[in-house]
Amino acid sequence: MTTTFAVPDMTCAHCEKTIRGALADVLPGADVSVDLSTHHVSVSGDASTAEEAMREVGYSPERVG
Repeated sequence: MTTTFAVPDMTCAHCEKTIRGALADVLPGADVSVDLSTHHVSVSGDASTAEEAMREVGYSPERVG
């Protein structure tokens, strides 16, 4: 299952790298797609785990799909 999050405070490549790293730590092997222009992150695996990982590194994800 893939979940998409709006992450309005993800604004640059450094943000993207931080989020990708956090997700890789808690969901190894998960498919992660990041669209900086729309501030969306899509990730396969457990949505709650992904959301918590992004919050722990300082971002404010909101599930959109």
